[in-house]
Amino acid sequence: MTMTDANETFRTEAAELLETLQAGLMELKQRPADLGLVDSVFRALHTIKGSGAMFGYTAAATFVHEFETVFDGVRKGRTPASPALIRIALGACDHIHALIQSPDASTAGGEPILAALRQAVGDGADEPVDAAVEPSASHSASGWKVRFRLPSDSLVLGTNPVLLLEELSAFGSCDVRALLGGVPELGALDPEASYLGWEVTLRADVPRESIEDVFMFLSMPSEDLVIAPLDAAGQDTTGSLDDGDDENIDSVGNAVPSKPRGAATGAGRSDGGNGASPARSFRIDKAGTSLRVPADRLDSLMDRVGELVIAQARLSQLASTSTDQNLKSVAEDMERLSASLRDTTMGIRMVPIGSLFGRFRRLVHDLSHDLGKEIDFVTHGEETELDKTMIEQLADPLVHLIRNAADHGLERPDVRLANGKSPTGTLRLSAVYAGAEVAISIADDGAGLDAERIRAKAAEAGLIAADQPITEPELFQLVFHPGFSTAREVTALSGRGVGMDVVKKTIEGLRGSIEIASTRGQATTVTLRLPLTLAIIDGLLVRVGDGRYTIPLAAVEECVELPPEADIASKGRSFLNVRGALVPFLRLRDLFGTDVPADLHPKVVIVSSGETRVGLVVDQIIGNNQTVIKQLSTLHAGLKNFSGATILGDGSVALILDVLNLVGSGQDSDESARSIGRAA
Repeated sequence: MTMTDANETFRTEAAELLETLQAGLMELKQRPADLGLVDSVFRALHTIKGSGAMFGYTAAATFVHEFETVFDGVRKGRTPASPALIRIALGACDHIHALIQSPDASTAGGEPILAALRQAVGDGADEPVDAAVEPSASHSASGWKVRFRLPSDSLVLGTNPVLLLEELSAFGSCDVRALLGGVPELGALDPEASYLGWEVTLRADVPRESIEDVFMFLSMPSEDLVIAPLDAAGQDTTGSLDDGDDENIDSVGNAVPSKPRGAATGAGRSDGGNGASPARSFRIDKAGTSLRVPADRLDSLMDRVGELVIAQARLSQLASTSTDQNLKSVAEDMERLSASLRDTTMGIRMVPIGSLFGRFRRLVHDLSHDLGKEIDFVTHGEETELDKTMIEQLADPLVHLIRNAADHGLERPDVRLANGKSPTGTLRLSAVYAGAEVAISIADDGAGLDAERIRAKAAEAGLIAADQPITEPELFQLVFHPGFSTAREVTALSGRGVGMDVVKKTIEGLRGSIEIASTRGQATTVTLRLPLTLAIIDGLLVRVGDGRYTIPLAAVEECVELPPEADIASKGRSFLNVRGALVPFLRLRDLFGTDVPADLHPKVVIVSSGETRVGLVVDQIIGNNQTVIKQLSTLHAGLKNFSGATILGDGSVALILDVLNLVGSGQDSDESARSIGRAA
């Protein structure tokens, strides 16, 4: 790995750690007495500091070290995690991010932050330590004796023992002695292996947990890390630490043969030979088996799987026309294996949306402070999964919608109280599966949309006639028009009418749609409906005239035959009685302007989007197939009825129907449907 690659890896991991750190601080604001959250914050800080020092980010490591030192008052219970302290700590996180992204930038901005932290922590310095903490369990008046021996591969993996010793020495006065007994003869020495051990006599009143934290990211057997308290005379209380390695060093410091690693020594005995209690040890379990893979490699893998699916479809097509049973058997095996590989690869690409939701806690916290509003941010459905490509592209639209909800939707505390509401507004971000889609909702309990004001602004801008009849959902869609805004004043956050049109274009580019529901004076909910994935789907292949089309199978509810009486009925928007429920249906032959004679027994494929169902009348249902979605060219970007194309087993191309637009067409008049079909 080159140094550039190493730095990029560190920056990526540091960004994730900073997200964890910020999330922990935000949770700590809600639960200031939760010591587990305090520990998680310190673990993130400790990792950033150690990794930063290892990769040469000295300024960041130094700042984080000071941050740790100041924030230690919270850990020891002397200072509560007040909202003001959390706000300053979040500013420190921003400074750490800046130091990591620009290592050569000025570090002057860090001292005011540290000074503010010291002042905030100092305000609670006189508060008593929680009496429930037993000093005898965590502290020693005289100090500690620490003996450790690193794993043999620790140097190769980047562990620097000097940094560990420096961290221990930062606690207070200490003596360090090298343990040379594990060093082999010169001929058997591996230059990349670690053989030395160290014994540190630390004379400082620090918690045992602080010493254990120094070694928290090392996987070490219990006998290779022993921490024992010193008594009042400065001697270890177990007598076991000096028994095992005195024989390893002679009077002038030369190494002599020692017991093999893992043999019973004083440090590792269970009873010390005299019935005394053993020294307490600390062991870190091995890390998880996750693997970091560059996104472009994952995209390349998905492309190859897509090509494999197309090749498998060709093989199945050939096998269907052959009488060779061996070929049919191989085709069936290939179909099964390619489907399994597709599902596995898709599973790798699917990411819990909670990884995106977590970023917005800090955003809402800052908005609450900047706007002078009390906001309770609630999330739901973080486990809902979406394609990673969608997750990346959703960040900016959601940021804009959340800012709008906080700025325009939620009222100030005094206004809410005057309206009989709680002074704290609620902003809810949720995600749920809805058939073939994921519905992401941004809801607030604020003032709601003013339909009359939107109508007046739209008429003023020439978007609609002043007396034009229009439904409320259609009226709300006008807010996505470029430059449209009903804000009475322009703020630093919003009000210029810039952004909502970009939100809509981004969502439509992901083959999604936006819905707005609002009650004046009570609430507003913006719902984004998105397909689960952009890569490979199961499709239902149908024929309309002499053309073949694919319908996303996840959107299909059922297939029925078109009754003769419904077929004889007048053309246009018709309804089908499906077990007592009226379902509107569209004749795709009319929509696409097909001149080929119709089949005698047309079929109806009933699809759904959200709560709306529409029947699509086709000539023939061919069957299921794995569909690799290929994006349409820019020349065909205006074809609203199609979301892409796929290659069939015989090499021909089948267009993929856009269920969202077809469901919308099902609500239009017959003339509108015909015009859309002629345009396509």
